[in-house]
Amino acid sequence: MSFASEFKEFAMKGSVVDLAVGVIIGAAFGKIVDSIVKDLIMPIVGKILGGLDFSSFFIMLANPPADYKGAMTYDALTKAGVPLFAYGNFITVAINFVILAFIIFLMVKQINRLKKDAPPPPPAAPAEDVLLLREIRDLLRK
Repeated sequence: MSFASEFKEFAMKGSVVDLAVGVIIGAAFGKIVDSIVKDLIMPIVGKILGGLDFSSFFIMLANPPADYKGAMTYDALTKAGVPLFAYGNFITVAINFVILAFIIFLMVKQINRLKKDAPPPPPAAPAEDVLLLREIRDLLRK
C-alpha cells in the first residue's frame, strides 16, 4: 500500500473527520466565549469592583525606550516593544476558561440526560437453537 493511499484511508475514517469538525467548531465556540467574557462579563465585573479593567494590570519588566511618548497602556507599551508581565490578561483568560468549561459541562450534562431518556430497545427474540435447547431441557425435567 502506498503512503498516499494509506494516508487517504486514515484521513477518511469517520473519527478523524469528526475530530476535525469538532476542532473547527470548538475554535469558533472559543471565539464566542472569548467575546462573552471580554465584552459582556468583564465590564460587569469591572463595574462591580469599582471600574477595574483587568487588561490594564501589568508590570513593566523594562523601561520604555527613551523617545517613547505614548500612553502607558498595555496595548501601547506592547507595540513599543516593552516586555510586560501581563497578569491582567491571564486573569481574563482564566475566567474565559472557567466559563467555557462550565458551558461545555452544561452541554454534556444535557446530552447525557437526553440519552438516558431514550427507551431501551426491545429485547431480541432468542435464537432458534436456544429455543430448541429450552424445549429439550423442559422435556428432560418431566
